[in-house]
Amino acid sequence: MSDSEFNGPRSASSSEPLRTLLGEPPRERADAARNRAKVLAAAARLFREKGVDGVSMDAVAAEAEVGKGTLFRRFGDKSGLAAALLDERERGLQEAILSGPPPLGPGAPAAERLAAFVDAYLDHLLDHLDLARMSETASPGARYRIGAYRFWRLHVAILLAEAHPGCDADPLAHALLAPLAADHMTVLVAEYGPARAREAVRALVPE
Repeated sequence: MSDSEFNGPRSASSSEPLRTLLGEPPRERADAARNRAKVLAAAARLFREKGVDGVSMDAVAAEAEVGKGTLFRRFGDKSGLAAALLDERERGLQEAILSGPPPLGPGAPAAERLAAFVDAYLDHLLDHLDLARMSETASPGARYRIGAYRFWRLHVAILLAEAHPGCDADPLAHALLAPLAADHMTVLVAEYGPARAREAVRALVPE
């Protein structure tokens, strides 16, 4: 969904624009789905044990017991593999936003939902910071081409428009999400530790 398709306030309880943007996971043949699951499980295990930088695509293929050609055709490179792993985890957060309990899900005031989203996203980001940094910095502007970013941006814009009628919600949503970039959070965490980094970003959320 392009920025021009957001044309002002919408109800924060309306999940239809977000549901449309999220779409359905691609359907796969049974063998392809099994291989994908094996590769993602192997990659998650290796990344957890050795760190993202310490794992090669060859090592993932060997751990998953799939051919290297299969791995590269499916995921392209390690940044593509990181993005696929994150997609699995992000869909859980997206579903909680769409239909989970408030304040993250529908039913709470927009300002409360916005704060809950930032808290939940920080939990997700700090748990997967190396993966997120790799997927977001693989090429110039990569972060903004990731489908999940469009979902987060639209969700924040909808909440801002309801919480602050008359605000220019869409560019404000981009501005609010900017400190949540993985590269930025990596610097903050290295400099100040995760607790202070979280509090600094959380303080930017409008009430």
